[in-house]
Amino acid sequence: MGKRARRRGKEGGGPGAAAGPTSFADLGLDLDLEVQVEEGGAVPRELDGGRGVLTLRTAMSPGTRTEYAAVRRGERSSPSAAREDAWHRAIEFLYERLVVGWEVAGVPTTGQKALLQRLRVATPAERIAIREALRAHLAEHLPDVEAP
Repeated sequence: MGKRARRRGKEGGGPGAAAGPTSFADLGLDLDLEVQVEEGGAVPRELDGGRGVLTLRTAMSPGTRTEYAAVRRGERSSPSAAREDAWHRAIEFLYERLVVGWEVAGVPTTGQKALLQRLRVATPAERIAIREALRAHLAEHLPDVEAP
């Protein structure tokens, strides 16, 4: 309902003036809804070479899968971008969407912005370990998603 419809409702005329109930409480219904969050929505995965532990989500929404497929094909890159650029962007995309935490030497990193900064300062060996962990995670939990 927009501003005009609310104003019409106050004035008592127009199509915005609803004669019926405006909420479930008006109908005498007490809807006590409980939202249950499934435990285990993310799983820890140890990185090779003792480079820490990644906590990864175990599901991807259909929209995220579609977006990932487009990134993987290079559709979200400029026409001059190389195939390797699309490949790196696909890894970064998966990292952004799946990683919810990274613990290195007992120091946890959480939050999307901090995790992305941590990825960008990662050493080449850490990046390889992350890529391998993402591949193994996709094979185990999301077998229909093509790994980079």
